[in-house]
Amino acid sequence: MIKKLVYLNKFQFIVLLILLSTGLTAGCVELNWKTKQNLGFDGERALRDVQHQVSLGPRIPGTPGHDQILEWMEGILTQNNWKVELQIYEIRGKSITNLIASRGQQDKYILLGAHYDTRIFADYDPDPLLRGEPVPGANDGGSGVAVLLELARTLPEEIPVPIQIVFFDAEDNGGIGDWDWILGSRAFVEHLENPPSAAIIVDMVGDVDLKIYKEHNSNQELNEQIWEHARLLGYENVFLPDYKFSILDDHIPFLEAGIPAVDIIDLDYPYWHTTQDTVDKVSAESLQIVGDTLFAWILSLE
Repeated sequence: MIKKLVYLNKFQFIVLLILLSTGLTAGCVELNWKTKQNLGFDGERALRDVQHQVSLGPRIPGTPGHDQILEWMEGILTQNNWKVELQIYEIRGKSITNLIASRGQQDKYILLGAHYDTRIFADYDPDPLLRGEPVPGANDGGSGVAVLLELARTLPEEIPVPIQIVFFDAEDNGGIGDWDWILGSRAFVEHLENPPSAAIIVDMVGDVDLKIYKEHNSNQELNEQIWEHARLLGYENVFLPDYKFSILDDHIPFLEAGIPAVDIIDLDYPYWHTTQDTVDKVSAESLQIVGDTLFAWILSLE
């Protein structure tokens, strides 16, 4: 089981040094997000990753954009010394491809996950004429991928806890024809031989007006750990302490298998499953906040 958070981990010690060097008191823990960026995670670079994903067009299984994003993600991860493999399965009549990046001995590890596919139809678009168009997927798909790729670039290689970063396929097309939801994560868990100690899913975390509530299905202990790190970093106005939603997302197969899992998601996003889920709706600051919080939580683990 994941241990309780350590209040002065390496990341937070650096934050404390910056606070002291700038003459701020211990009670003033909130830093400008661009100052925090210098500690590792780069929200601006993550935003560029969102922009690139959207430039590929739809990332629907079977499309050129789907193939291109896999090749692009694999290249970034390999360049940053992650062991990468493609996991290809047939599930419920659909062929899916998950991308798995690993670092460290995997006897006991944590898993970070996000879906990279996009929805076939913008069926929630307010304009009926646009509901047959694909969703651009800047926030819904693009933001989670961007956060995980930037963590893959910036997490120190010597961290004591082994990590798997998994980019799940075919999460987002349930309710369309014979598609079902969360196919990639279901296939992953069905074939899982060595379960992680915890699974953290990030989805729709780039909204310019980011408000992340605790999700009812998620593991409460993990929620408390992550939200406490957000509070210590001054992000309590984004990681809100209340529970609000119950969501079918990529964390559910892990929970069903008895694996502690959390879904970090902002469902109060008015452009969900519309043609307006575009890059201008995504903020580097929001990506930074989520990245900083996960960065700090990971470095607190033993």
